[in-house]
Amino acid sequence: MSTPEAKINKNATDTEKRIEKKVVMAPIYLEGIDCASCAKKIERAVGKINGIKTSTVDFATQKLFVEPTGAVKTDKLIDDIKQTVTRVEPEVKVTLGSKGKSDEHSHDHESSNTQQLIIRLAVSGALTAIAALSPIPFILDVSLFVIAYAIIGGDIVYRAFRNILRGQVFDENFLMTIATLGAFAVGQFPEGVAVMLFYQIGELFQGIAVNRSRKSISALMDIRPDYANLKVNNDIKKVAPEDISVGDVIMIKPGEKVPLDGKVIDGRSMVDTSALTGESVPREIEVGNDVLGGFINKNGLLTVEVTKVYGESTVAKILDLVQNASSKKAPTENFITKFARYYTPVVVIAAAALAFIPPLVIQGATFSEWIYRALVFLVISCPCALVVSIPLGFFGGIGGASKSGVLVKGSNYLEALNDVKYVVFDKTGTLTKGVFDVTNIQPENGLTAEKLLEYAAFAEIHSSHPIALSIQKAYGKEINESRIQDYNEISGHGIQVTVDGKEILAGNAKLMNREHIAFEQKSVVGTLIHVAIDKKYGGYIVISDEVKEDSASAIQKLKALGIKKTVMLTGDAKSVGEAVGRQLGLDEIHAELLPDQKVDEIEKLDQQKTAKEKLVFVGDGINDTPVLARADVGIAMGGLGSDAAIEAADVVIMTDEPSKIATAINIAKRTRRIVWQNIIFAMGVKGIFLILGAVGIATMWEAVFSDVGVTLLAVLNAMRVLRIKNV
Repeated sequence: MSTPEAKINKNATDTEKRIEKKVVMAPIYLEGIDCASCAKKIERAVGKINGIKTSTVDFATQKLFVEPTGAVKTDKLIDDIKQTVTRVEPEVKVTLGSKGKSDEHSHDHESSNTQQLIIRLAVSGALTAIAALSPIPFILDVSLFVIAYAIIGGDIVYRAFRNILRGQVFDENFLMTIATLGAFAVGQFPEGVAVMLFYQIGELFQGIAVNRSRKSISALMDIRPDYANLKVNNDIKKVAPEDISVGDVIMIKPGEKVPLDGKVIDGRSMVDTSALTGESVPREIEVGNDVLGGFINKNGLLTVEVTKVYGESTVAKILDLVQNASSKKAPTENFITKFARYYTPVVVIAAAALAFIPPLVIQGATFSEWIYRALVFLVISCPCALVVSIPLGFFGGIGGASKSGVLVKGSNYLEALNDVKYVVFDKTGTLTKGVFDVTNIQPENGLTAEKLLEYAAFAEIHSSHPIALSIQKAYGKEINESRIQDYNEISGHGIQVTVDGKEILAGNAKLMNREHIAFEQKSVVGTLIHVAIDKKYGGYIVISDEVKEDSASAIQKLKALGIKKTVMLTGDAKSVGEAVGRQLGLDEIHAELLPDQKVDEIEKLDQQKTAKEKLVFVGDGINDTPVLARADVGIAMGGLGSDAAIEAADVVIMTDEPSKIATAINIAKRTRRIVWQNIIFAMGVKGIFLILGAVGIATMWEAVFSDVGVTLLAVLNAMRVLRIKNV
């Protein structure tokens, strides 16, 4: 039989494993990667490099994440990665460091490529129109078609043959090359050029849609400060936030972003915290208050002493968390990636069978007719709609959640929130404010409430316990320590002190019993501090932790979402726990629990749920790491960027509002709904057109629509996930 100590040690070990950081290099940026299948090629090729354990390309953010196998030379690894990416996709440029510094170049590069493609489309289109509509000799006619094809499709054909030489056969370049050259081979010159023209037009619009989607997602988290106003003597210098040190003084003018975390030393203003918390109501800031990077100063001039360098600031951590979240892929993403990898070769084999078997077995069938049908079949088969729109959908969901003040650490956690059926809460700091206040003063035997509170405040003057601090706060006056003599702390009981020559006892019921002081035991919600003066009972003070304003509505919203059971685990007294539970309408309350007993309760609930159902634990992220680690999804109340919360949990609620759990689940459900709309739509349309192409009804024109048209519509649908109002 395991002891509680053994369980605690085991849970601590489990937690260490859960939150242990992998040796993952900083993300590498892949400029110019506008093709999802190209991203998969890079991912596979880089993963085969010696010294790399795992490789993940995030198409939505154009980032490559690699996990080294151990102690490797970073410089050599970077060189190997650059060489591999150049070999697989020469058009993609590998860059290191901050993407922000290369954004301008990247946008110029994209704009230049777009302009070149538009010119090629215009020239090729004009030549095709002349060849198709003008009464010119056959040789000249064919020559114009070939020139038009070379202008618009030369790069596609080049990439297809280059990839074949490298052993990478099955991609959209190969499919389009075979389809269009095949059309030329069977004498369908206008269709061969037209298909390539419309394919490139589709690629142009698809690229524009993908880039717009990326920019929309990036705009959701556009909280990175551009500069900081550093105060040097009496001068103000505009410098990069990365160049600011702890202790430096910065000025924040009205309308500017707060660049780094710090403490206000002069000034008063209203600040907009919505970029970090999703809350639209501005917050008043004055001298002594903390401000976080990412806030926006609304009206007053603030002077702030910096408390964290940029890399450790809240804004930097949140940006890193959100931008890198989609590297942890959801099961649906992984399934589609594997599906696309095997789907294309199967379709190519089917197309080959469609081209050559019917003419051999069907009387009167011609090879030219069935080869044409097979070519149509190939064009339709490209899985771009799936491999492009699905990562964008999940990344948009993560971005939308962050705009609501909910940070999700990965697409896998976002998808897991769809199946949550059990929600388990910690009490203090989660459902309650975690701030102890004096809520009732009951004097007895002729003592006034003011005098009772004064004696208790004098008794608690040297204690830093939250309960003692709440009494001192309620008293609110300066304490003259010269009035105090013979201060004695009685462990586990309370305080014995002499004030103005009177013996004061302040503590729990055990202290009163120990000193044989007669009192009546009260049944109230909260912690009771009993006070006696010269061995005579003087009354009691109730200290309690207030329930958060939206805790009750949070429980109601969760039940409306179909949550089977809401449970509260607390180390607090049973009477206090049950009172809070009844007030909020929780299904189960377990009180007076040690950390290992909380894990035991989680394990009992885990045995009740089915394999598909998920269990969420919601805590403050600081004292609840063993339970956060044991749950399927750990949600922490972030308290505007608590380091421990961001480190330990899978989801962080920046506003400390329990109602945001329902918001997160709603966003997760909406994201999955849109992702599956795209899957069903793309597969459905392609399935119909594959059949139509095989029986000879669909032509190359319909084939192109079913490929690029469906992709474009799927990308536009994926962008809907960014709209988070009323979620």
